[in-house]
Amino acid sequence: MSLPSLDDLVDEWLRLDKNENTRVEIQKLRNADDTRELEMRMRVRIQFGTAGLRGKMEAGWSRMNDLVIIQASQGLCAYVLENIKNAACRGVVVGHDHRYNSERWAQLTAAAFIASNVKVYLHRGLVHTPLVPFSVKQLDAACGVMITASHNPKQDNGYKVYWENAVQIIGPHDKGIAGAITENLVPRTWDISQLHQNGLCIDCTQDMKDAYFNSLLHLNFSSPRQTTAKFVNTSMHGVSNAFAVQAFEISGFNQFIPVEEQKHPDPDFPTVNFPNPEEKGALDLAIKTAGNEMATHVLAQDPDADRFSAAEKNYDGTWFLFTGDQLGALFAYYVLETYRTAGKPLDKLAMVASTVSSKMIEAMAQAEGFTFVECLTGFKFIGNTALDLARAGYEVPFGYEEAIGFMFGSEIRDKDGIAATLVFAKLVATLRERGLSVKDQLEQLYQKYGYFETRNSYFICSDPVTIDKIFSELRAFSSDSNYPESIANLSITGVVDLTVGHGYDSTNHPSFEPKLPLSSGHMIQFRAQSRISDGPKIALTIRTSGTEPKIKYYLEGNGKNRDEVHRLLPRVVEDLKGRWMKASANNLGSP
Repeated sequence: MSLPSLDDLVDEWLRLDKNENTRVEIQKLRNADDTRELEMRMRVRIQFGTAGLRGKMEAGWSRMNDLVIIQASQGLCAYVLENIKNAACRGVVVGHDHRYNSERWAQLTAAAFIASNVKVYLHRGLVHTPLVPFSVKQLDAACGVMITASHNPKQDNGYKVYWENAVQIIGPHDKGIAGAITENLVPRTWDISQLHQNGLCIDCTQDMKDAYFNSLLHLNFSSPRQTTAKFVNTSMHGVSNAFAVQAFEISGFNQFIPVEEQKHPDPDFPTVNFPNPEEKGALDLAIKTAGNEMATHVLAQDPDADRFSAAEKNYDGTWFLFTGDQLGALFAYYVLETYRTAGKPLDKLAMVASTVSSKMIEAMAQAEGFTFVECLTGFKFIGNTALDLARAGYEVPFGYEEAIGFMFGSEIRDKDGIAATLVFAKLVATLRERGLSVKDQLEQLYQKYGYFETRNSYFICSDPVTIDKIFSELRAFSSDSNYPESIANLSITGVVDLTVGHGYDSTNHPSFEPKLPLSSGHMIQFRAQSRISDGPKIALTIRTSGTEPKIKYYLEGNGKNRDEVHRLLPRVVEDLKGRWMKASANNLGSP
């Protein structure tokens, strides 16, 4: 079957698109004979994956725009009606953040479902992403859609989909929805003028917000209602401020001071290069505000308020920025302490983390007697793993991933930056009553479970052939055509290859089948340990990125001696770069 010509692709766009602005974009490119730009915009359709859609807001099949949103919504609607019982009357939840086009795209999404006689719970005004999965569960809806690009740059937007279980979609639904989109490309309606007057469009936004904040009160983290700690909060120009304020108020907790320059939703994100609390320098303004206000802690959410980060003033006046893994360990400790204080049986407690996150909770579980389960990267896997454990009779009050995503309780099986903000503040208050800082508590955890330190980064490679070659050579590295046997003078003790077509787990005798699902991209995990008794160990995961020209690595060392671990990690990186990746010969770039 021959590929359509560029002219055919442009003609089809101009035939279907009713948005004058995006029509003009494409027409101008055609008039200028800009075939290079048109090829990039028109040749390949934006891919619908397990995160839904996310991309740059421009005209074209490969971008985010009105037409693509309508087509995605029609395809999703058709797939939901075919695969979920009573979907039309159960309805769909739709919400949006503050980015350019977000409100309009939420309305176009709602209109597409209503055109097929499906009830829509359309949230009015700006909501944080966790409210959509929360509402899906509360309303027993068939699915949910959140219009957001999370912490992406300002030119991007996205379309995130939750299934009827209120968890982000996983396979085979992603492929099924993608197929349904291609079968429903002709828009049925562009009209949103009478949307709110339609009987199928229901507004229960306030009811869902009230229920959400009530659920925060039932997370059962006991703490002093007042504290000498003083908090500064940044919402990164996103939607979180109003939600964080109310969360503090309903908890009877000390109020925080907002970073005024970043307090209000602003789709231009004027004070940050990247609106992500993890980015270097992203918390600088918040820390400056905290210094001016004599505050002890900084709290931060990303723009759609599903991620959370924090910093604490040290005793010497400097600031300590917690990593996602350090926060994960601290939250796990707090959950465990709360669970134990309630007198609940530890053999029924389970926690979940992505496989590229720290192994510290694994060490805690082994020492304390609760269950810890790893899963693939992403909250679509964390949420579904938590549901599976709950069905098996476990209580799963916590899950996390190293990219500052934290899940609390059973009402939202997704990351929630507002819940994390409140729990962290309660942890601060609890520890200060004992005369401890949060960093003090982290040090106590290191003393008890061992010191853990991460060193995550990536190599840049735009050539898929080179990437395939690197991983192929890793799988035939040693003399007996097997994986590497050592790194930085450590002995490899375990290899798990989670790549489709290469599934292998050296620790799972006798089948050697991986226990985790396989990944469409390359992904290999290594465990290694010192040849010296009681020496440090490492966990190293190497994987390709589905959206960027990168080979990512996640490296963590742990051991009794902090200095040994700290000295070891750079040596591992050097051996990885030189002997394993052959970075120079393969022309790999570094950040």
